[in-house]
Amino acid sequence: MSKIEVSDELRAMARVSKAWPYEEARKLIKRYPDGESGAPILFETGYGPSGLPHIGTFNEVQRTTMVRHAYEEMTGAATRLIAFSDDMDGLRKVPDNVPNQGLLAAHIGKPLTQVPDPFGKYESFAHHNNAMLRAFLDRYGFEYEFMSSTEMYRGGQFDEALKGVLRHYQAIMDIMLPTLREERRKTYSPVLPVSRKTGVVLQVPIEVVDAEAGTVRFEDHGDIVEQSILSGGAKLQWKVDWAMRWVALGVDYEMAGKDLIDSVIQSSKIARALGGRPPEGFNYEMFLDEKGEKISKSKGNGLSIEQWLTYGTEESLAFYIYREPKAAKQLHIGVIPRAVDEYEQFRASYAAQPVDKQLGNPVHHIHGGQVPQDGLPVTFGLLLNLVGVMGRDATEAQVWAYLRNYVPDASPENHPRLAGLVRNALAYNRDFIAPTLKRRAPEHNEAMALRELDAQLGALSDDATAEDIQNIVYEIGKDPHYGFEQLRDWFKALYETLLGAEQGPRMGSFVALYGIENSRKLIAQALEMAEA
Repeated sequence: MSKIEVSDELRAMARVSKAWPYEEARKLIKRYPDGESGAPILFETGYGPSGLPHIGTFNEVQRTTMVRHAYEEMTGAATRLIAFSDDMDGLRKVPDNVPNQGLLAAHIGKPLTQVPDPFGKYESFAHHNNAMLRAFLDRYGFEYEFMSSTEMYRGGQFDEALKGVLRHYQAIMDIMLPTLREERRKTYSPVLPVSRKTGVVLQVPIEVVDAEAGTVRFEDHGDIVEQSILSGGAKLQWKVDWAMRWVALGVDYEMAGKDLIDSVIQSSKIARALGGRPPEGFNYEMFLDEKGEKISKSKGNGLSIEQWLTYGTEESLAFYIYREPKAAKQLHIGVIPRAVDEYEQFRASYAAQPVDKQLGNPVHHIHGGQVPQDGLPVTFGLLLNLVGVMGRDATEAQVWAYLRNYVPDASPENHPRLAGLVRNALAYNRDFIAPTLKRRAPEHNEAMALRELDAQLGALSDDATAEDIQNIVYEIGKDPHYGFEQLRDWFKALYETLLGAEQGPRMGSFVALYGIENSRKLIAQALEMAEA
C-alpha cells in the first residue's frame, strides 16, 4: 500500500494540471466524490504468463504507476497496485521461443500452472514466467502486489464471485451471445470446467444445477458430469473472468490497449450484471513498427526491452511511453537516440521550472516527483557522432580519452550515468550507424568553406571554447562568398563530408569534443576527396 505527502501548493496545482496522469486521476476523484471509498484505491494490471514479460508489460505497469502517483499527489489517499497473472488460463499453443516444445505440446489445454517448465527451473511454465515477471517489475522498482489467478481460484477467494456468475448466468449469456459468431454461440459457456479426467480446461456448454452450491452439469469425454466450479473446479472465459475479478477484488482503475476496447465494453456490462462497478481507465494506442504496421509477436516486428536497454536508457524508455499514450507511435530502434536526448532535456529543465510546469514535465511522472538533479555534460547525439567518426571498433577507453577534451574530469567513476550512455552509444554505432556512414566529397564552394574553417581552427588558442568554434562555423556559413543559400546548407555539408551522416550535432561542440587537431584531419581527408 502506498501513500505520499506533498505540499499544499503542489496538491492544488495537481488538481488543475492538464498532464494526462492527472486527467486520469480525476476520474477516480469523480468516482468517489465524497472522499475515499473506505479502502485504498485499487489499481490493477494484467499479465498472461503464456509468454515472457515484454515491452507491452512495461508499458502498462509504467503508465498505471504514473496515474497512481498522480492520484496520490492530488488526494493524499492510500492506493494499491495489483499485478495479476492469469496463470490458470489453459495453454492454447506452444510458444516459438522456448525449448523442449514437445514437452509443452503434450499439455495443451491444461492450466498454465499445470504445464511443465520447459526451462526445467520451476514447478510449472506459469511459475517460471511469473518469476520472470516479478524479477522484471522489481528490476524497475515498481511497487506492487503480485496475485496469481490459480491461487485465487483454488484458495476459494473467488468462490462468492463465482456463485454470482452462476446466479446471473443467463444475464451474462444475453450480453455475450450477440457478440459471437453463430457457430461459436452453439458451444459458448462463460464457465470453463476443469476436467477431472484430463486436467484440461474444457470449452463445453454447461447447465447450472445449483448456483449457491456452485454446481454445474456438462459433458466430459462422453460422460455427463456434475461438478462444483468452486475452489479451482473451473476457470471463467476471458471477458467474464475479467469482470468477475473487477467485482471480487474491487478494482478501481485498469487501462488496456486499443485492441481490447470490445473486451472492456463487454466486461463492463458483465460487471454491472454481477452487481459491481467497472473500473475507470482508458484504452491506449498500440505501438507500430518503422513501416507503420501494428507490432505483432508472431511477425517478430517488435522491439524488446532488452534491445532498447542495449542502445538507450531505462528513463528514455519510460519517457517514450509517457508521451501521448492515446496516439499511435512507431516503436523501433531509430526512435531511441531522440528519446534519450529529449528525456535529458526535460530532466535538465525541471529544477528551474515553477511547480505548475514541473507537473506537466514528463520527468515528474517518470520519477514519481523525485527527479534527480545530476545532468549529462554531453548529449547522446553528440556521443553518437563521436563514435561514428571513430569507427565500428572504437573502445570505451578511447571515447573517454576524447571526452576529456570536453569534460576535464571525465571518467566512468565521476560520471556513472555517462558511462552507461557511452556503452549505449558504442553498441548503437556498431550495429546501426557504422554500417551506413559514407562521407561524400565536398563540392567546390563547400571545399572553399572547409579550407577557411581549417585555417581559423588552426589559429585558435588552446583555451578556445565550443562556443568560440561555433561562432566561427556560423560566420563562414553566413559569408556570401561561399554561396550557401541558407545556413543549414552549410551544416548539412559539414555533416555529409566530415561525419558521413545527413544530420549531426552543433559543430562547435563536436570539434571541442573530438579535438581541434583531429577535426582538422577530418577536413583534410574531405579536401583530398574533393581533389581526387
